[in-house]
Amino acid sequence: MALLHNRINNEELKQRLMQETEKRITVSFYQYFEIENPPAFRDYLYKNLHALKVFGRIYLAKEGINAQASVPESNFEAMKNFLYSIPALNGLRINIAVDDDGKSFWVLKVKVREKIVADGINDPSFNMYKKGKYVDAITMNKLLEDPNTIVIDMRNHYEYEVGHFVKAIEIPSDTFREQLPMAVEMMKGNEDKNIIMYCTGGIRCEKASAYMLHKGFKNVYHLEGGIINYARQAKQLGLESYFKGKNFVFDNRLGERITDDVIARCHQCGKPCDTHTNCKNNGCHLLFIQCEDCAKAYNGCCSKECADTLNLPLERQKQLRKGINKGQNIFHKSKARLRPRLDEINGV
Repeated sequence: MALLHNRINNEELKQRLMQETEKRITVSFYQYFEIENPPAFRDYLYKNLHALKVFGRIYLAKEGINAQASVPESNFEAMKNFLYSIPALNGLRINIAVDDDGKSFWVLKVKVREKIVADGINDPSFNMYKKGKYVDAITMNKLLEDPNTIVIDMRNHYEYEVGHFVKAIEIPSDTFREQLPMAVEMMKGNEDKNIIMYCTGGIRCEKASAYMLHKGFKNVYHLEGGIINYARQAKQLGLESYFKGKNFVFDNRLGERITDDVIARCHQCGKPCDTHTNCKNNGCHLLFIQCEDCAKAYNGCCSKECADTLNLPLERQKQLRKGINKGQNIFHKSKARLRPRLDEINGV
C-alpha cells in the first residue's frame, strides 16, 4: 500500500532537509474548481507528490486547491507535468519564489478543509466565478499612476506592515473573513472607481474581487499571481517596483525581499527592521519583528519574561505552558499587545 502520511518526526525531517545538496525551488499555486471527492483527490496528490520529493502545505476543498511547496530542481518539470495531467489544473500558473534559499518546507502535508480560503460567506447567490479582471505588472503600474484608482491590500496586518504597494489601503484585521465585509464598508461611495485588490499569490484577492462585484462595485481588478508574480514580471520587464519592502510568506523563510526599502520597525526598540521571528519561548511562540540587537538582548524572545522562562528547566517550562492555547499568536498594532498571554504563560 502506498504511503499516504508522513511517519517521521519534524526534527529528523529538518535535519534531512539541511543535509540535502540539491537545490530546491519554492513554489505556490492555487485554482478554484469543483472537486467532487476531496479525500480521494488528497490521497492521489499525496502519493504522486511524495514520490517526487515535494515538501509543503497543500489544502483541498470542494472549491479547489491552495498550495505552497518546494521541489528538488531536477523534479520541477516532473511536478509541473503531473499537475498539468489533471484536466482542471492543465496550464496552472505556478508562482516561483523571488527570494529563495530552498529551505522553506521539510515535510509534505496535504489536508482537506471546508474551504481553501475561509471567507465566512454564506450567501447562496454568491458566485466565485464572477470575479474581477486580472491585471499584470504593466497594467498594475499604469493603474497605480491613475488618481481614480483605489488599491486594497487583502492580506493581514503583519504582512502589510513589512511591505505593500504605494497608495495601498490596509483593511485592519488579521482574518480574511473579517476583511471582506470591512472592505465593502470602507469602499462605500466609490462604486464607480477602479478598485484593485492584491494579496501574496492571488488566491485571496481573486475571491475578494468576486465578493466586491457581488456587492455592487463595477470596476474591480485583482493582481494576477499576486505580489510574487508581480515582482517576477517587474524584474523581467525592467519595471519600477511599486511594491516596497518585503513580501511576507507562510513558510520557514517568513519573508522574501522585493525591494531594499525597510518600512517596518523592531517591535522592541523601534529601529528600522523587517525581520519576522517567532518567540523562542514555546509557551508564547509570538510572531513579531525583531532586530539583531534585540535578538541578542532577549535571546530570541519577545520579552524579558519569556527570556527568563527559557532559562528555566525544561520540565518547568512544560508545566507553565500546559493547557495554554496559543492560537494565532501574533503581534498586533498596539505595543501593549506584544505579550498577549504572558501572565498565563508565567503562571500569574
